[in-house]
Amino acid sequence: MSLRFLKYKIVVIISFCFAFCWISSCRSSGSSVEDGRLDTAVLLQAGRTRDSLAAQNALHGWWKASMRNHDKRIAWWRDARFGCFIHWGVYSGPGGMWKGKPVHGYAEHLMRIEKIPLSQYKKEVVEKFDPVYFNADNWVRKIKAAGMKYLIITAKHHDGFAMYNSDVSDYNVVKATPWHHDPMRDLEAACKKHGIKFGFYYSQAFDWQDPDAPGNDWDYNNPGGDKHLYGGVHWYDLHPEMLKRIEKYVNEKAIPQITELIQKYHPDILWFDTPSKLPFSENLRILEEIRRIDTNVVVNGRLANWEGYHFGDYQNTSDRPKEFYPVKGDWEAIPTTNESYGYSKMDTLHKPASFFIRLLAKAASRGGNMLMNIGPMGDGSIDPKDTAILYGIGKWMKINSPGIYGTSATPLPLQSWGVSTLKNNRLYLQVFHWPANGRLVVGGLESEVTGAYLLSDPHKKKLPVYRKNDKDAVIELPRLAPDTTNTVIVLNVKGNIRTDSLRLLSTEEPNRLLAFDSELHGKGLQYGDGKANRYYVYHWDKPDQWMSWKFRLDTPATFHIRIKYATDKNNGGSGYLLSVAGQTLDRQVQVPSKGEKIYTENISLLNMPAGIQEFTIKPAEIRGDEVMKLFEIDLIP
Repeated sequence: MSLRFLKYKIVVIISFCFAFCWISSCRSSGSSVEDGRLDTAVLLQAGRTRDSLAAQNALHGWWKASMRNHDKRIAWWRDARFGCFIHWGVYSGPGGMWKGKPVHGYAEHLMRIEKIPLSQYKKEVVEKFDPVYFNADNWVRKIKAAGMKYLIITAKHHDGFAMYNSDVSDYNVVKATPWHHDPMRDLEAACKKHGIKFGFYYSQAFDWQDPDAPGNDWDYNNPGGDKHLYGGVHWYDLHPEMLKRIEKYVNEKAIPQITELIQKYHPDILWFDTPSKLPFSENLRILEEIRRIDTNVVVNGRLANWEGYHFGDYQNTSDRPKEFYPVKGDWEAIPTTNESYGYSKMDTLHKPASFFIRLLAKAASRGGNMLMNIGPMGDGSIDPKDTAILYGIGKWMKINSPGIYGTSATPLPLQSWGVSTLKNNRLYLQVFHWPANGRLVVGGLESEVTGAYLLSDPHKKKLPVYRKNDKDAVIELPRLAPDTTNTVIVLNVKGNIRTDSLRLLSTEEPNRLLAFDSELHGKGLQYGDGKANRYYVYHWDKPDQWMSWKFRLDTPATFHIRIKYATDKNNGGSGYLLSVAGQTLDRQVQVPSKGEKIYTENISLLNMPAGIQEFTIKPAEIRGDEVMKLFEIDLIP
């Protein structure tokens, strides 16, 4: 242990003891958390001290040691790029319906949304679960045919029910349902048979069955639920006396069940969720126990994060993404086929296979994985709509998977026609928008191109390639795209790939300047979660905050300017300035009559000269809480 860390640890322990003595003194004088007489700031600091000590112990001890084989542990996951998430449990039986009415929200949250008492949930949901059409081999064959390389399934979701034969709790699929069968054993065998990596989702924080766990505030009045009891989000800091109960749940259910999952089924990966429902120190303690038992199992990024430190093997983006905010290092996106993760009879908002094909390519182009969710039905069969999506993706992957598996983030700047991935000295150009003039401009590629061909062409007929200038190459293409969703072109390059980092603006195709891809200026701007209605930058509430995009133009051009943003009645009316090439447009944010509304507005025409340009958007006047939530600005030739 270093002297610096020893000094830090002493300071932390002294701070923690001071906070504890303060709390004890207040309690001895008759004060309580409930009557508000304890100093909230002291309690929060005590919680921070607790978590800080846990983090430092990890960083200078067991976690540091556990990362020595990190690259080896995660190698298969990096190569896979595409996996299948499965939310399946007793909640799949009702399928998003309760008492004849649809449930609004994720179907797997049925018990919480409808506040179903545990006794009733057992009688009307658990005891009726009998998935007679479940066939693990059939599931895995469909998943493999879709091009997926790993499978993660819910071993225990928030309802606290174990979907395997648990020795820790009789509240499980073998002992508590009429089915009396362990589907995880079948899936483990099927994955091994078909060469698919296998793993579990385990809800370590939420557990609506256990009386000591967070979440159930309708049966037990426990913290962590929708009632925001005991101070809401920071209940474990404001009410440290409750930590003993949480530790009891973690010690007697969570850790023992995770341990038996590892020892019984030998998973390749473990996936955790909702870390804010437990103190960081408890989540980290769970991870420490996992690493004590198994140094090779991959652990996702939602279990333990603290002040910029990510203790998992990779990071996770938000649920149901459409676009991706910038993430450094290894990361994973988790879209779902419709809008629910568990099976929902009434949710018919299924995206087409083309959406996921492009999303997968976008994720891989930025160095990420895509873990696509399906929610099998309560009878054990896969929803036909999900089957159609899997088939559509599989049809594309059968031809184009070399452009996904084993690839890394592209070194190229953004392109108007699509994205690209890299493998050794080979680029895979994933063309979403086929050029009408038959010439694909690859902006920023300085290296010598030795050959190009369509990945779908079994004869690998060479496509003509020539240099437009020292920074850009041009590929001559067939008139029609072989695949209108995503045609992949293989581009072989001599030696190490050299690129120019500035984006070349297209004068033929629309150019999307996503807020996610902008350079953020000033402190406090934040990224939305990437969903279809939230791929924006927000908290734009200071005059020194602004966004910019730098790009190149190789010829003068005129562009239509279009902007997409969200605002509400309280924030509408702010002014903003769009500037490029010495020209400035002064515009005003619209004011909706009620609620939040997304606007897409055509602004004006702008002439731009050739050369390097910087496009900026800055506030002119801030009314309300923020200027706007900016999605994107489009420059359309």
